[in-house]
Amino acid sequence: MKSKVYFFNMRAGKPSESISKKVAKLFDKAGFSEIVAPEKLTAIKIHFGERGNNAFINPIYARQVVDKIKQSGGKPFLTDSNTLYKGSRANGIDHLVTAVENGFAYAVVNAPLVISDGIYSKDSVDVQISKKHFDTVKISSAVYYADSMMVLSHFKGHETAGFGGAIKNMAMGCAPAAGKQQQHSTAKPKVGKDCKACRMCIKNCPADAIVMADGAAYIQDEKCIGCGECVSMCIYNVIRPQWGTAMDAFIERMTEYAYGAWAAKKNKIAFMNFIMNVTPLCDCVPWSDAPIVPDIGILASFDPVAIDQASYDLVNKQRGNAHSEIGDCGCGMESGEDKFKAMHPDTKGEMQLSYGEELGMGTREYELIEL
Repeated sequence: MKSKVYFFNMRAGKPSESISKKVAKLFDKAGFSEIVAPEKLTAIKIHFGERGNNAFINPIYARQVVDKIKQSGGKPFLTDSNTLYKGSRANGIDHLVTAVENGFAYAVVNAPLVISDGIYSKDSVDVQISKKHFDTVKISSAVYYADSMMVLSHFKGHETAGFGGAIKNMAMGCAPAAGKQQQHSTAKPKVGKDCKACRMCIKNCPADAIVMADGAAYIQDEKCIGCGECVSMCIYNVIRPQWGTAMDAFIERMTEYAYGAWAAKKNKIAFMNFIMNVTPLCDCVPWSDAPIVPDIGILASFDPVAIDQASYDLVNKQRGNAHSEIGDCGCGMESGEDKFKAMHPDTKGEMQLSYGEELGMGTREYELIEL
């Protein structure tokens, strides 16, 4: 049976058609109030954005979801987990400061902010899933103990996952640092011959696994945790993942973590994907590159596989932005071409969808209901 995915485009010609109004209408049309219990806690999983990034979901859109949950009698809070890499969200205090700097203040979002895995990423619960790679996965405590969860995801590209949507948001965003490390641990990058010795990778390696050797950066395999942070931070593009079969394992491990977060909230979880500012990289990098396609709209569904499949299809139906990374690489520009493969040819993003379906999280078959 096809899953229902509700969709509003970006067009507006009167106040009732503003994006904020559309977010609220999507909540109602999709029937999301049914997951909210009176006086119970509802986690709103969102990415607060790294300092310097501006492509994350606008806080005023999150406010619409907060208000709808309150109208349904619930007690909402916005949440995200700390990062594995060294940035402005590596601990709970810096994370909260960054969130407020990026506009997620109470006066704006009308709800408190809770870092789901605590100040030092130590607060988590082991959830049994008994799957191919993991018997148990670590899910951040605030996410696990909330009665229900709304997952708000900015749909965009990603240097290791291919693209990031609802599945990746649950996998990485609902896991503490130890859980993120477990997901990444199979894919370890190497430094190419053209290293410029800028030391950016050394400054940002969370495991202190990179040293200088013979005038170039060198990654020590025995210390490397495979997080891919050095790949994102290398402005000269000389550090590349060594995928091989490890890429399949990484995607599967990530999807199993998403399954753990989903299973902990089964029948009490709903999703919105925001397909706007579709940048080449995750909101974790401290910048935002030009969008690869025009803004498309907002989707809502109870099915994380279906909403990501629909988002993936809608992006690939667009003609690429010539003034973006798609234009630079000269591939993936045409309607129907895979934009994410064009940017990150070594990735296997579609495996999130196929393996997520195999795990029972949802279906790739969907009915797109345009509102």
